[in-house]
Amino acid sequence: MVGPEISTGRLRLSQLVAADAPAMYEYRSDPEVCRYQTFEPGSLGDVEKFIDGLQSNSFDTAGTWFQFAIRLQETNQLIGDIGTHFIADDPRQVEIGFTVSPVFQGQGFGAEAVLGVLSHLMGPLQKHRVFASVDPRNEPCISLLKRVGMRQEAHFRESLWFKGKWADDMVFGILEAEWRAR
Repeated sequence: MVGPEISTGRLRLSQLVAADAPAMYEYRSDPEVCRYQTFEPGSLGDVEKFIDGLQSNSFDTAGTWFQFAIRLQETNQLIGDIGTHFIADDPRQVEIGFTVSPVFQGQGFGAEAVLGVLSHLMGPLQKHRVFASVDPRNEPCISLLKRVGMRQEAHFRESLWFKGKWADDMVFGILEAEWRAR
């Protein structure tokens, strides 16, 4: 299933495709990149299976994830990805998660991609709430979420069994009314 394409000033967000696997593997297998993420590909084949498994997911379908490729407008180069999880019990709420290649971090691409997705979710799709779960040690991610207008909703202490030990989890969110008022 093909999802929507979202354009921003410098980026084009579109569905991940099989040809994206090598570039995605390059940044997703970096130890610093996967430090706070559950998906740690051990091989190019892991990324190929991941992308293949997403192909049957329809955008805006309750209980599914849809993964956007983050591409540079000018060159179509893959520089990251952003996932949207449409909650099974209430698809008016969407979880997001994102990854930007270290080569392209610190240039505002992550914030631009998140704002593009938020605009689509809160605009045409009229979602009620978008949220993100983040490890409190991931300061760049927290800074990005605040920059795009999301606020901290919770800090759960040792609530996740993550990579062999208990980890804290912070939740940031934004409501449709907050998005429109910003």
